[in-house]
Amino acid sequence: MAVHHAKLSCELREVVLKHKPVALLEVSPKGTVPVLDLGGSVLDESLDIMRYALDRPGSEWSSAELSHPLVARNDSEFKHYLDRYKYFDRFPEADQQWYFEQTQPFLDALNQAMVASVAGPFFLASPTMSALDAAIFPFVRQFALVDKTRFDALPLPALRSWFEHILVSSDFTDVMQKYPAWEPTQTVTLFD
Repeated sequence: MAVHHAKLSCELREVVLKHKPVALLEVSPKGTVPVLDLGGSVLDESLDIMRYALDRPGSEWSSAELSHPLVARNDSEFKHYLDRYKYFDRFPEADQQWYFEQTQPFLDALNQAMVASVAGPFFLASPTMSALDAAIFPFVRQFALVDKTRFDALPLPALRSWFEHILVSSDFTDVMQKYPAWEPTQTVTLFD
């Protein structure tokens, strides 16, 4: 969403992680996505890509929001337990319910931030969607998709409203188009 908001045009290569293309591994041996190849340097962390995009002239969003404590908590505490909640069979130290419970303090903090926000009930820091929302939303979406019924039953009305609002917003729907898996012979797809 940040790349789109910053109007940064780049080549899009949809990757199926079970079948990582050699070209991806040549650019980033880590083999994770997203990756932004700048033709001399490579960014292979989401927040680094967001900062790069948002620090360009003309961006409507501020990369300074990526330093918000909620982003740090999202990328450490929440993501740690989210991965275990999603893939609990890979982490037999605890069951899925326990991992679910460990995500709740962060989700509660998001809900409280929205309730307390002078910006209104739909966003974390401003009256409109911002980099802070864009940095956190994809992870909350991953969480919700594990068990949407369970997510919808959480006693966190501001969080659920925020989630549903962004899910149908053009900020999200404009960038969540379906693309075929990239093949070296296919026509270049530009993302902007």
